[in-house]
Amino acid sequence: MGGIVLGYDGSDFSVQALDWALDEAELRKVPLTVVHAWQWPYGEAEEEVKAHLRRAAEHVLWHGAECARASSSGLKVETDLYEGSAARRLAELSGEADLVVVGSRGLSALPRAVVGSVAGYVAAHAACPVVVVRGPGPLPPPSQPGPVVVADRAPDASVLEFAFTEASLRRAPLTAHGELAEWVTRHPQVRVEPAGYRPGEGPGRATLMVVGRGHAARFGAARFLLQNAPCPVAVVAED
Repeated sequence: MGGIVLGYDGSDFSVQALDWALDEAELRKVPLTVVHAWQWPYGEAEEEVKAHLRRAAEHVLWHGAECARASSSGLKVETDLYEGSAARRLAELSGEADLVVVGSRGLSALPRAVVGSVAGYVAAHAACPVVVVRGPGPLPPPSQPGPVVVADRAPDASVLEFAFTEASLRRAPLTAHGELAEWVTRHPQVRVEPAGYRPGEGPGRATLMVVGRGHAARFGAARFLLQNAPCPVAVVAED
């Protein structure tokens, strides 16, 4: 399959994730797969009864895919309708994807919830990097994008490779701790800024925060970032 996989449920959060996923697919020149999962929540039921819910799910998926096609310039958009857990389906599809994109929470999350169970599960189990796009509302591309911020103090090579690639694609600067000479040589087009940048400060707030999954799990950083970061968060599995 390859390309970008997007979890979509029609919520404001997933619409914002759609904006990010479209941008990512256009920049990478890869296809986008819009995924919607549904399941009957009330125990046993006749197939005819379930069919109503399935048709509603088909409409949600159709709407997301049509929005993607209408907003892109000839991007290949595919769909995946799944009966079952959205989190597990996205984790399954991540095995052949370049990137999974999800909203920070969806229609099923409690109003007071900050990060949904789908986003948390996929970030913890996906085989490829996951971008969790925080908050509702559109994501207009800034004329001067803020930096890609590597949150780890001693980032793994896979985390740095992803961060530098994103900074290059988005023509954004990058800030990170650690020895970066090798990475600057590999990505001379990326401007590296001093570490210590605060993602929510200044007119050019961070474009993306990048964290290694293992680092996040050891220090409890994943949940904190997914709940508090003022920008999208990428969780990358270390080598």
